[in-house]
Amino acid sequence: MEKIAAPYGREVTLKEVTFDSGMTLLRVTIREGKRITSVDIDAETAARWAGAMQGWADKAETA
Repeated sequence: MEKIAAPYGREVTLKEVTFDSGMTLLRVTIREGKRITSVDIDAETAARWAGAMQGWADKAETA
């Protein structure tokens, strides 16, 4: 879906994955050099996460 370059050479990738059961989740993968962290989240979690991140970004922009 999307690949985002982040500070300090990190990369964030967002990808929709559908399992054999039909369940669809958002896979968030963060690459930091050789380290890779991957988390699959549902739509409700993604919405809450997005809201929290947007709230932080809004405050950071005005600081």
